[in-house]
Amino acid sequence: MVVGIGIITFRLHDCRSLKGKRKVVKSIISRMRNNFNASVAEVGSNDIHQRAEIGFSLVGNDKALINSKIDKIFNMVDGLGLAEIIDTEMEIISL
Repeated sequence: MVVGIGIITFRLHDCRSLKGKRKVVKSIISRMRNNFNASVAEVGSNDIHQRAEIGFSLVGNDKALINSKIDKIFNMVDGLGLAEIIDTEMEIISL
């Protein structure tokens, strides 16, 4: 079993409130869930309205496939143009 985890940190330029941030974050999370069948959640910077951290995980049986899907998630989220990606982290664990 192979588990892939990742964290994406965003800078939200146009958000002036937590309500505006919530709208952008929910949109990103729903697209990630729908396109990749991943477990996704906001995992940090909850009270900062111009910064968001979204974490996700994938499970499979092939390390190369999980690595490829994580790269595709990073590219898809960057291509949305909803927020600027300022940092990404990923880890692949073989059990």
